Amino acid sequence: MEFATLQNGVKMPMVGIGTFLLSPDEAEASVLGALACGGCLIDTANAYLNEKAVGRAIRKSGVPREAIFLETKLWPSFYEQADAVDKTLARLDTDYIDLLLLHQPAGNYMAGYRRMEEACRAGKVWAIGLSNFTQDQIWEILDVCTVKPAVLQTEVHPYSQEKELKKFLSGEGMVMQAWYPLGHGDRALREEPLFTELAKKYGKSNAQVILRWHIQAGDIVIPGSKNPEHIRANLDLFDFSLTDGEMAKIAAMDRQKRYYHSTPELLKKYAEMVPPVEDQK
Repeated sequence: MEFATLQNGVKMPMVGIGTFLLSPDEAEASVLGALACGGCLIDTANAYLNEKAVGRAIRKSGVPREAIFLETKLWPSFYEQADAVDKTLARLDTDYIDLLLLHQPAGNYMAGYRRMEEACRAGKVWAIGLSNFTQDQIWEILDVCTVKPAVLQTEVHPYSQEKELKKFLSGEGMVMQAWYPLGHGDRALREEPLFTELAKKYGKSNAQVILRWHIQAGDIVIPGSKNPEHIRANLDLFDFSLTDGEMAKIAAMDRQKRYYHSTPELLKKYAEMVPPVEDQK
């Protein structure tokens, strides 16, 4: 495993498993599978409705809690709730969260950020960050924060490389974390002739080549899967390296093509939506 060192000294694994769209049973099985394969980064969220299942998998795995990097995200309708972090800890059945993010720049996200800062100072959270925030919205946080965000989780893949945003983040000591690292299942992206050529050269799959590109580009990746074989393959990325020339060829594939598009109407909907977190199995 390779690690990124966050600005507060916390070491974060470069690859893990995401649990977006996984049912509780699927999330529990996938997390158990990832931990059994040597994975140690787990990403979940209030809104995924599988935090309890993730907590169960951690307990059942037999892997020491300190060997696991647990990441979750606060949902906008909880930003102003004084016990939002404590309830999240209770669902995960853990004493601390390694990385806590604001899930969306919706609702009173300044209150949500202050909530995370308080949790960080209390030792309930080791690092905090943002998800789906734009550069302007990140500046809003940076202008007033007392604990700097360490990570931005956002859509990144070879067709949308966010080069200017990454340059900005680097200047602020923040790390990029990619969701949709494989392009939201876009077969055209995965089957690009360059990836097929490199997969043959290195004895890897096209997906593994794309994930290796992310890691060498400095992106932390959290591909999601409920397929045990895919989970194992997504973690098997550290026995080969792409050359500088190959990295440059992939960098030239950037089309600034995103699959997720935020709108004011969508953010308003997020702020009003209350996920039934207490109904989790």
